[in-house]
Amino acid sequence: MELECYPMDDTPCDLVPGRQSRAWMDAFASRHPYRCLPLNMANTTGWEILCPYGFTAEWNGGPRQEDIVVTPDRPQPKLKYFVTSHFSRGVLTMHPQYLFRTPPGWGLQCSGAPNHVKDGIQPLVGLIETDWLPFPFTMNWIFTRPGRIRFEKGEPFCFILPVEHRKTEQFEPVIRALESNPTMKGQFEAWNRQRTDFNTRLASGDPDAAKEAWQRFYFKGELPEELGAAPASHANKRRLKTPRVG
Repeated sequence: MELECYPMDDTPCDLVPGRQSRAWMDAFASRHPYRCLPLNMANTTGWEILCPYGFTAEWNGGPRQEDIVVTPDRPQPKLKYFVTSHFSRGVLTMHPQYLFRTPPGWGLQCSGAPNHVKDGIQPLVGLIETDWLPFPFTMNWIFTRPGRIRFEKGEPFCFILPVEHRKTEQFEPVIRALESNPTMKGQFEAWNRQRTDFNTRLASGDPDAAKEAWQRFYFKGELPEELGAAPASHANKRRLKTPRVG
């Protein structure tokens, strides 16, 4: 399958597979958040579009386009073709600079990079029908309050993820009692016993628990000992393809 990426500029923004690292995760003692496999997988499931240069944007709280002022680190003749106040009312609009085409039935969800936290501004999420749309979309961020924010050169400002429309619509949420699935109930209870025992030993200063530091069942794709291994479909690392010239 191909995600076709047509540049809309002679020097388009860099497009790269999602990267695992986050500054706030690095700042934790022992980089503890990286032990959370769901965080790591979300960070890397999609492609990042990166800022070609650094800039600041300041909103004074007003409703007009000119109430947002964008200032690049260095003069940029094409600034308005990358970042602008198009929709006004505190919305900052950024241009990914690609026209994307997905296979029939697939669209692209565009958002901020998962778990990439920015104070004072929030990414808006869009789902675009890129299997037929003949023009590019924009990535929009909304200020959460008047003030100044900053994007660094190389920082992701847009994150794209292919979504198959009809398959999603086929899902029907069904609420069932855990007792109706004895196998799952037994797996949960076995995990809960081991988890409770581990936390109790860790809290009491047990040296073996302290040395282990954290249980790795999910990360390693293992069920509690008496229940065997997780399915072969388990993944603890995402390996997305780097864009190539076609």
